[in-house]
Amino acid sequence: MAQTTMAQPHVAPRTRAARSKIKPIRIFLYALVLILCVLFGFPLFWTLMSSLKTPAEMFAYPPVWIPEPFQWMNYINILAIPRIPVTTWALNSLIIVTLGTLGTVITASLVAYSFARFEYRGRNVLFMITLATLMIPAQVTLIPQFVLFHRLGWINTLLPLWVPLWFGGGGFAIFLMRQFFLSLPRDLDEAALIDGASYLRIFWSILMPLCKPVLATLGIIMIIELWGDFLGPLIYLNSPEKFTVSVGLQFFNTVPDVGGEPMQHLLMAACVLSMIPIIIIFFLGQRFFVQGIVMSGIKG
Repeated sequence: MAQTTMAQPHVAPRTRAARSKIKPIRIFLYALVLILCVLFGFPLFWTLMSSLKTPAEMFAYPPVWIPEPFQWMNYINILAIPRIPVTTWALNSLIIVTLGTLGTVITASLVAYSFARFEYRGRNVLFMITLATLMIPAQVTLIPQFVLFHRLGWINTLLPLWVPLWFGGGGFAIFLMRQFFLSLPRDLDEAALIDGASYLRIFWSILMPLCKPVLATLGIIMIIELWGDFLGPLIYLNSPEKFTVSVGLQFFNTVPDVGGEPMQHLLMAACVLSMIPIIIIFFLGQRFFVQGIVMSGIKG
């Protein structure tokens, strides 16, 4: 008891000294996070406030930070401009996102299942080639793809924006699904084979239900990518009624002002509306998104 009592005064000062060193570091980190939140959140705040301004407030100096009163009619006026078919753009984006995401999830899962579960000659070489495609910039294949789609008669249609995704879904999607398949025990496959199940049955009825986290992750990634894709629609689409949301927002800067009135405040309102679906989808699938990313890296 005496030895224990004598040792305590030496431990306590060290503990207090360690805490005194940790506290300034923690305060600094909290301050840094707060500064970064303000820095990265300011464009969103400015866009939201600008969408509720009048044209005069948009160009006022000094800048008007918070409009008075809020112009909620800006969001309704967007739909009333006949030369700017916002609902048509949203429908086109929805078609591309739905078909492209389904194609990526289904075909990437099949290819990844082959890489993860079957042994055949050249499998590793094919997988390395698939990963190598991630290092090729999209601009390198842009001209050959445009020539191909032009000969197929697909220019100014939505087909070039979602049909290619039904042929494997891309290297990243295949890699992500393969990593998750490798984390699943092979005992499930062997037990199903003994019961007489085919490989396709094992894939669809046993493995795919276990892949909900990674499927949700891949789905969210593809939805965000396809909804915000600008280069593809800009290259392949020519008519305003064929535009997607991302290209349609740029159309605000090229269409003449309505009645001589600037349209920057309506552009900001359209930007806010275009962000809402992505924000909702991300928060609804956030739990599966994080779980899928974590579990896909368990086994390489």
